[in-house]
Amino acid sequence: MNILYEYMNYDRGHLELLSEDKNGRKELFMKGIFVQGDVRNQNQRVYPVQEIAKAVTDLNEKLKKGESVLGELDHPEELSINLDRVSHLITEMWMDGANGNGKLKLLNTPMGKIAQSLLESGVKLGVSSRGSGNVGGNGEVSDFNIVTVDIVAQPSAPAAYPKTIYESLYNMRGGAQIHTLASQATQDPSAGKYLHKDIVKFIRELKLK
Repeated sequence: MNILYEYMNYDRGHLELLSEDKNGRKELFMKGIFVQGDVRNQNQRVYPVQEIAKAVTDLNEKLKKGESVLGELDHPEELSINLDRVSHLITEMWMDGANGNGKLKLLNTPMGKIAQSLLESGVKLGVSSRGSGNVGGNGEVSDFNIVTVDIVAQPSAPAAYPKTIYESLYNMRGGAQIHTLASQATQDPSAGKYLHKDIVKFIRELKLK
């Protein structure tokens, strides 16, 4: 079995940023194509529609059982979930033609607040499925399983991904401060304006737009 990452940028995934009012509190969601089927993607892999449909069904079974399918801001190098990097949870997935579509809810965690601020500042973040499967000689995937869907930076070209958000955050000057402000913003909404200011600086340095 291989670990499989499949990127879907903001435009190709027809991703939408949605705001919903839940009991007087604003909640942010991303909705769109999470996994594309029956086409050869930039990794030269093809996901047959029946493989995606089965993976979507299995993930929904987990949700029906009350399990939380958590996602991270950028990919780790393993299939396990790092709780300190969780930014959102998957609320639902469904089939639309050959594609696996889905909806995720941005959480009030430090990484979730960073993702929210980036998106509200106009950054076109994408999504990327993280799962496992076997890849045949022709690139066709079998035994596909979706572990989660992560939020990722917008690629500048199909095969060229920029620096990851997480690593860039901690390597940039003042990056630790952004994470601290994001943590404070989960408890104190007034910290949000300072987080937004530093996020704008972060965007300029990364040139993600």
